[in-house]
Amino acid sequence: MARIALVAITEEGLAVAQRIRSTCREAELFVPQELSKDDLPATLFTEPLRELVGRLFGQYEGLVLVMALGIVVRLLCPRLKDKYTDPAVVVVDDAGRFVISTLSGHEGGANELALRVANALHAEAVITTGTEARKDIIVGLGCRADVSAEAIRKAILSSLEACGVPKERVRLVATIEERAKVHGLLKGVEELGIPLKVLSKEEVSTCAKDYEGSNFVKEKMGIWGVCEPAALLAGRKTRLILRKQKFPGVTVAVAQENLMW
Repeated sequence: MARIALVAITEEGLAVAQRIRSTCREAELFVPQELSKDDLPATLFTEPLRELVGRLFGQYEGLVLVMALGIVVRLLCPRLKDKYTDPAVVVVDDAGRFVISTLSGHEGGANELALRVANALHAEAVITTGTEARKDIIVGLGCRADVSAEAIRKAILSSLEACGVPKERVRLVATIEERAKVHGLLKGVEELGIPLKVLSKEEVSTCAKDYEGSNFVKEKMGIWGVCEPAALLAGRKTRLILRKQKFPGVTVAVAQENLMW
């Protein structure tokens, strides 16, 4: 696993950082001495923040900084070299609303790290690199717990083919927390090289857009649907371009984003 340093400088930021660590367990947490608590598994620092971040910048493959983006820009500017050697840097606001891929998005892995942190917080990943900005397709997935990676791959590719969309336009695959733990789903999505966004059932239950509900899913999962609301909720200004398709052990829906709609 990549070495990740997680830094918080306020009480609110520390609460967010602890939520991140519940998922990103390999991250090493750094907090100021004044935030010390008896049961806090963190490295305390007394040095100026500029010195701390400068030191971590050269020691870790990824930095997750829970603080204002402006602060981070000022801290990093003197240390920047190039996208091939600078570590991945992700910035998270103190409320845990936005996770911003800030530095080394592609080569350094900040885009992937931002999505991972966003999944931990159920927050919005903000990724501005040109390749991702042009991707406008989101695939929603539901599946059985014993589904195979091959079944996931085939279902996704068949659905994309049905609506005439190349895989390269897919920005995200989206599903609910319970299905994001299924090995076959994780492996299949990984093999396709598409990032995964995870939604909670509570988020899905609030979907106000029109989608096909299922009594079976309601009985089993406590929500009316998975693939269609996941596809709709995982992006901005979405609409379904392919409604729920059923495959062996998998359901798929495809949505398109368009900020001009």
